Amino acid sequence: MRYHEVAKRLHKLGRRELRRGKGSHRIWHNPATGQVSVVPDWGGKDLAPGTVRAVIRELGISRREFGSVK
Repeated sequence: MRYHEVAKRLHKLGRRELRRGKGSHRIWHNPATGQVSVVPDWGGKDLAPGTVRAVIRELGISRREFGSVK
């Protein structure tokens, strides 16, 4: 799953990108809970499924709510 796909789903679920982090990373925020997560933006490269699962867990999203992580 590429960053663009992850970002689209996060935005749809009400999470917001705060800013760019260091290098190729972006900081996302859950306004409802105040939780923050760093998401790598590797352009056309796929993010590892474990990385995506960690991000959705850190932002307080259920796997069912987010959908497939493939």
